[in-house]
Amino acid sequence: MSDAQEISVHPPQQVRAPWSRVPSELRLPLAVFLSCQACYLLWWAAFYPGLMTIDSVVYTWQVTTDHWRSDHSVLYSSLVWLSLTVTGDFAALTLLQTIAMSAVLGFTCASLRTLGVRGRWSAPAAVACAVAPPLGSFTVFVWKDVPFTVCAVLAFAVTVRLVGRRLQGNWNGRLRRSELLLLCLAFLGIGLFRNNGFPVAVIAALALLLALPGARIRIAALVTASTALTLLLMLVVYPAAGIERPGKALVHNLHYADLAVAYVRAPDLFTPVDLRLMAQVAPVSTWHAAGTNCYTSDVLYYDASMNRTAAGRLNAPLMQLWWRVLRTSPQQIFGARLCRAHIAWAVFPGPPDKSARTWTYGTSIPADLWGFRRAWLQDSPYRPVLKARPLSQTLNHAAAFGRSAFGVPQLEWLFWRGATWCYATYALVALLARARRCRPLLALAGVTLGVQLTVLAANPAPCFRYMVAPLFIGVLCLSLIPALAGHRGRSVSVG
Repeated sequence: MSDAQEISVHPPQQVRAPWSRVPSELRLPLAVFLSCQACYLLWWAAFYPGLMTIDSVVYTWQVTTDHWRSDHSVLYSSLVWLSLTVTGDFAALTLLQTIAMSAVLGFTCASLRTLGVRGRWSAPAAVACAVAPPLGSFTVFVWKDVPFTVCAVLAFAVTVRLVGRRLQGNWNGRLRRSELLLLCLAFLGIGLFRNNGFPVAVIAALALLLALPGARIRIAALVTASTALTLLLMLVVYPAAGIERPGKALVHNLHYADLAVAYVRAPDLFTPVDLRLMAQVAPVSTWHAAGTNCYTSDVLYYDASMNRTAAGRLNAPLMQLWWRVLRTSPQQIFGARLCRAHIAWAVFPGPPDKSARTWTYGTSIPADLWGFRRAWLQDSPYRPVLKARPLSQTLNHAAAFGRSAFGVPQLEWLFWRGATWCYATYALVALLARARRCRPLLALAGVTLGVQLTVLAANPAPCFRYMVAPLFIGVLCLSLIPALAGHRGRSVSVG
């Protein structure tokens, strides 16, 4: 039975005729695309023109008042500007996000078929990504992390297709033109939609290098070129175009948070001279209070007593202090980083009194826009679009109820913690590689590992959005479970 037959529900005669003209290899991805898009349209209508956070407000302020800055993704800010300029609203952008995600989910199901995963297994997993409130609603946020996630899942799908070709025995050492184009698009998107995203592409590419002999030079050249282009844009092109660089205090605020934690845990490391230096940025009591919470850097950076201008001016000696603490007591710095990256490795959330539960963000947009007060808000023609205008109040209430129902603390580890799904992905991929006796299948975990390690290295707060890509990939990998039993004991040459 074909995949298209497996997931069809006997459409009426007027639909059956055009459907029969669709090539058989396209029926599965097309059916998944249409099913997922139907779900996403409901989320889009329920939260029209899209869910927002303070970042959405900042994007709007930057691109409509000519205050472009590279602390956020310049590419995504450009898409926000284009949507506002052409349509006067965010709806076109969020709608395109849903279409892109639906297309990638359909392509992923088609790719999984090369591993022997049938449509009856992969299609429900893909649709679950569109139906489940944590993932379905995420796709309609006005947020750079949405296209980043789309590109991360696309990189996973291309990896599946390439490794699947080797598994089937038709790998000739060459990437097809379409595969090369999609991999390039995925790597560039990963780097350009998240400023620290390019290491994800590098780690995913390293996994492919180990799995695909014969194409290593081309894959290495591709990831090198995409990484070089990303860095060239950030370091040279954006400043030359007049796009302001973020201040030193913002760039290095994670280092300041490390110092605060180290000061609380090992005060003997800090001399009176060090404390006088720190006191020029914020009272020592502020450093101490912030250091008692290692789960987020925002406690220090956004404290009212924090002088960010002074921090930028004194950044060089503060960084010298950070390096000295790292050399003399590396466990303090590593411990602070590991605690702040809790969202990347811990299955269960941290203590609520430390703001260490998963930051999932709500569905309402406050009238004061999260306290973002700028003079332009009063007279800006875009102020009216910065509010929820659902196309259906019934859909809005149902969608908001769904997110609330999935937000129960007891199930946070399952529905909102990307780390849970990282480990599920590693286990399923390892079991599949063992069942097929094919080590190159381990490359399927490359994107997930890249995201996890990147967040482990530098993370400001336990935000759901930072680890949502592994959650998508983990749900899709559930479709590998039936394939394990069906191919157990079957060996594949990996030479």
